[in-house]
Amino acid sequence: MNNITGFKCFDCGREHGVAEVEYVCPGCGGNLDVLYDYDRVKAQLTKTSLAADHNFTMWRYRALLPIDESSAVPPLTVGWTPIYDCTRLAGEYAVKQLLLKDDGRNPTASFKDRPSALAVVKAQEAGAEVITTASSGNAGSALAGICASVGMNSIIFVPASAPAAKIAQLQIYGARVMLVEGTYDEAFDLCIAASRKYGWYQRSTGFNPFTREGKKTAALEIAEQLNFSVPDKVIVSVGDGNIISGLWKGFRDLQALNFIDRLPQLIGVQSATASAIVEAANGDGMVREGPAHTIADSINVGKPRDATAAIRAIRDSGGRGVKVTDDEIIAAIAELARATGVFAEPAAAAAFAGFKAMCASGTLKADERVLLMLTGNGLKDIDAVRSAVKKPLSVLPSMDELSDLLSRQRWTG
Repeated sequence: MNNITGFKCFDCGREHGVAEVEYVCPGCGGNLDVLYDYDRVKAQLTKTSLAADHNFTMWRYRALLPIDESSAVPPLTVGWTPIYDCTRLAGEYAVKQLLLKDDGRNPTASFKDRPSALAVVKAQEAGAEVITTASSGNAGSALAGICASVGMNSIIFVPASAPAAKIAQLQIYGARVMLVEGTYDEAFDLCIAASRKYGWYQRSTGFNPFTREGKKTAALEIAEQLNFSVPDKVIVSVGDGNIISGLWKGFRDLQALNFIDRLPQLIGVQSATASAIVEAANGDGMVREGPAHTIADSINVGKPRDATAAIRAIRDSGGRGVKVTDDEIIAAIAELARATGVFAEPAAAAAFAGFKAMCASGTLKADERVLLMLTGNGLKDIDAVRSAVKKPLSVLPSMDELSDLLSRQRWTG
């Protein structure tokens, strides 16, 4: 038994009972929000119980997750990723506090371990033998890794343009990989059609409502790790929109439980060449699909599948969308790494690029506490970040040669 009471459609607003839903709204096909009995949750989850809980994973919030009490969870340690207080950067950019939550520290090196771990539990509850997803790389890698840890079969649909490191990660975990000669959006549509035909459990973002529930655990951690004093702004990159809607769901859950007394503003960052959600959130609210071309493959989405919920999260929080260029994203990778020691992949570094853009435009105040949600490790996409660094120096194995080189480079001081 879990604490779910039903589902509510983000698009048409209709509510559905637990037994009425497989993935999307039976009425309009829209994405669904999972509803909880918060009074029942309050009896099981308190600040006192959390303080006494030494299970420092996403599963410490089990009472607020849509899984049965008897369900086994994957053995990999997902969640409770670190938050770093970056005083030097805060001073440089004139904000009160700048925090980084580094989800590149998850087992497969991305935020996507959270929803994938939850999806695997739900697939096991459903008795599924195969689980599938469409992915630009990270979601697939996460699912493949979690499946490997429990011995479940996975089939991953990935655009052929995905970074080689991510494809290799999929294969090393033993996933069956379908490289789709097309865009992420085309891979998504093919994956949905295949799961319907063959009866595979479907994990894809913006289709399975439980992915948002896994992603919200990052917000639960942010609040608890900061002693339930939430930041003024949380900045995160946006692709399909499921992460930002998940963070908003987590913060709203905390408020419903009276764990926090205010909500942060959510800032969604997209590449200027893949910005459907930012344009809609800052404009008339209407999503205009189109081609997407950005070096940040994890947010290279032209048809965002969780756009309604993402736009609502940005607007309801009093936040906004920010666009950055690919050049700004690449520059942000190097600056962030050199200032903090955290190596972020392009999509993760987009959050820092967005922060810098807001500082430059004067839209961040000096008394604000800001948290950047970093969603993936830089080793995920080495080719994309090579342009941010110079070619390394080479030298013969000779002290004279080395001394001459160091002198010319002025490295001897």
